[in-house]
Amino acid sequence: MTSSAGLILIFFFYGLAFFSMGMIVFLERGRGTDARLRHALRPLIGFGLIHGGHEWMEIFEIMHVLPLQDSAPLMWSSIRIALLSFSFFSLTAFGASLLSPNEKIRRLSMIAPLALAAIWGFGLLVFAGRYDVNGDLWDVADVWTRYVVAIPGALLACMGLIYQQRIFRLAGLEKFSRDSLWSAVAFAWYGLIGQFFTKATSLPPSTFINQDLFLSVFGFPVQLLRAAAAIAVAIFVTRFLRSFEVETQRQIDELQAARLHEAERREALRGEFLRRIVAAQEAERQRIARELHDETGQALTALGLGLRGVSSTIRHDEEKAASNLRQLEGMAVQSLDELRRLISDLRPSHLDDLGLAATIRWYVGEIQERSGVNIDLDIPADEDCNLPSSISTSLFRIVQEAITNVVKHSDADHAWIRLWRNAGIFHLEIEDNGIGFYTQKQFAKGEGAWGLLGMEERASLLGGEFNLRSKPGDGVQIAVKVPCPDEADVED
Repeated sequence: MTSSAGLILIFFFYGLAFFSMGMIVFLERGRGTDARLRHALRPLIGFGLIHGGHEWMEIFEIMHVLPLQDSAPLMWSSIRIALLSFSFFSLTAFGASLLSPNEKIRRLSMIAPLALAAIWGFGLLVFAGRYDVNGDLWDVADVWTRYVVAIPGALLACMGLIYQQRIFRLAGLEKFSRDSLWSAVAFAWYGLIGQFFTKATSLPPSTFINQDLFLSVFGFPVQLLRAAAAIAVAIFVTRFLRSFEVETQRQIDELQAARLHEAERREALRGEFLRRIVAAQEAERQRIARELHDETGQALTALGLGLRGVSSTIRHDEEKAASNLRQLEGMAVQSLDELRRLISDLRPSHLDDLGLAATIRWYVGEIQERSGVNIDLDIPADEDCNLPSSISTSLFRIVQEAITNVVKHSDADHAWIRLWRNAGIFHLEIEDNGIGFYTQKQFAKGEGAWGLLGMEERASLLGGEFNLRSKPGDGVQIAVKVPCPDEADVED
C-alpha cells in the first residue's frame, strides 16, 4: 500500500499540473485568430481549474483538514463527486468543440456533454435506490462518473487534439502539430488506463479491475499514472499554445511584407507618374509650340503681309485698303482669341482674379457647351474667400482632371460637383452616373490610372485625403479633403 505522504505528494503535483494548465490557457486563450480553437479552450480552462481543485480536495481529505469533515461527510462527498463530474463534462465539451469545423456544428456539439450528463444523472438515481447513502453510494458514484463521463470525455478530447494536429500540419506548424499529437496520446492514457482502474466497488468491472489490481501488477498506484499523464497533458497543451505567438508573429511579418510590397509598388507608380508628368509637360510644350506656329504665328505673318499690302494699296485704292484692313482686324481678333484660349488652358486668369468657385463655374460652362454633359454645381458664392493659391490651384486641377475623365471615359450624361468648407477643412466631391470601373484592377494594371494618381498626389501634397469609390455600372465618386487655414491666418 502507498503511504499517505506519498499520495499527498502525488495528488499535489496531479492537481498542480491541471490547475496550472487551466490558468495558462485562461491567460493565452484570446491571442489566437482561430475562433474554433479559442472557443474550444474555454471548457478546457474549466476542466483544468475544477479538476485541479478536485485533486487538491483529495489531499485535504487525506490530511483530515476539511471543515466539518466529521460532522457533515455527505456534504463533502457530494461536493467531491460534483467537482469530478463537472470537470469531465468540461473536458467532453472541449473535445466536442475542437472537432466542430463551424459555428453551427459547434452548437450541436454541446449535445455530447448534455447526453453524458443525462446518462450520468440517471445512473445516480438508480444507484441512490440501491446503495446506502452513508455507505458505498459515493464510491459507486465515483466509479460511475469515471466510467460514463471521464473515459468518453478523455477520448473525445484525444480525438479533438488529433484533429487539431491536422490543422497545425496543414498550416505548416509542424512543431505544434507534434505537441498536439502528444497531448492527445497523454489524454488517451489518462482516460483509458487512468480512469478505468478505479476504486474497488460492487459496480462491475471495478469488482476485479481496480486500483488494487493495478498496484499489484505494476507496483505503483494508478494515481501516479494519472499524475504523470496530467503533467504530460499540461506540458504539451502549454507548448502548442505557443502557436498563438508564432501565428501573431507570422501575421506581423505578413503585414510588414505587404506594407513593404505596397510601398515598393507605390514608389514604382510614383516614379512612373513623375516620368509621365515630364512626358506630358514636353507634349504640352510641343502642342503649344505647334499651335503658336500653326495658328498664331501664321496669323501674325498674314497680318504683316496684309499690312504691307495695305500700305501699297491705300495710295491708289482706298476702298480696297479699307476692306483689307477690316479683314486684318478680324484676323487679329481671331488670333487674340486663340492666344487667350492657350493662356486659359495653361492657367485660367479667373483663378487669380475671381477665385476658385468662379473659375469652376466658368470651366463647367465651357465643358457643357463642348461636350453636352450636364453638370450640377453646389458651390456657395463666397466659399473660397482668401483661399491660398496653392490650394485653389490644386483643387481646380483635380476638378479639371476629374471632369476630363467624365467626358472622355465615363460615358456619363450627368455629373455633380460639390465644394464646401467645414471646420477648417475644404471638401470637394465629384460624382458621375457613368459606367464606372473596378478601382483595384484599374490601379493594379496602371491602365488609365495616371490621372487618378495625379489627383491623389495633389491632395497628399496639401496634407489632404483622396478617396475614390466606383464599381461597374455605378459611376465614380471622388471625395477630396484638404486642410485650409483660417482667413485670419491667410491674411496675416
